Amino acid sequence: MSNRAAALAALLTLSACRDSPSSPHFPTAHRDVAPIVGGTFSTEDARDRAGEAEAVMELAGVKRGMSVADVGAGEGYYTVRLARVVGSKGRVLAEDIMPEIRDRLADRVQRERLDNVAVKLGTPDNPTLPPSSFDRVFLVHMYHEVANPYAFLWHMREGVKPDGLVVVVDSRRPIKQHGIPPTQLKCEFAALGLQPVKYSAIPGGDVFLMSFRLAAPRPAPEQIKPCISS
Repeated sequence: MSNRAAALAALLTLSACRDSPSSPHFPTAHRDVAPIVGGTFSTEDARDRAGEAEAVMELAGVKRGMSVADVGAGEGYYTVRLARVVGSKGRVLAEDIMPEIRDRLADRVQRERLDNVAVKLGTPDNPTLPPSSFDRVFLVHMYHEVANPYAFLWHMREGVKPDGLVVVVDSRRPIKQHGIPPTQLKCEFAALGLQPVKYSAIPGGDVFLMSFRLAAPRPAPEQIKPCISS
């Protein structure tokens, strides 16, 4: 293991020791949830031809030396491309909730010698990010699969630096068709004190990017006001 990889692993270990309430109660999201389809979204060649990743990273302002998290990383399509952009002085944390997917991604990271990438296993409600650590947290084509969004966002937002951004990439489709309406997305993020700063349509389809900043302190779980679906 390289010195950089060892440092990343140590940071992840420290993150597990942070204070957190025991079994907090979060409101239920009264909306659909898309089924998890696995780690492979489509072939990587097809995605490269569409140019989505390059457009997303440019719109998100990813730069060399940044620390970024790829939450719900799957088999690492965005992870490896983010690693190239942030460079040797940056770092990428790739997280997934499925052990077999996490293991395949870890094998890929080792095989491709991505010394600036660490891989970890999260839970459906908590990606367990090190606190205040990331310039960008990416949620790419996965948020519609989150069954308990208020719990997930409550935990996830703690990993964002005070001046960092959460970057959501999704499709303008009903949730059960593996998308999410932007209005629903904004409402759920607003309930956790996250304010949109950018909305961009990605050329070539119904994909969009929406980025959010920390605009208010994290509410206590019992103070979260859930969105009311129409």
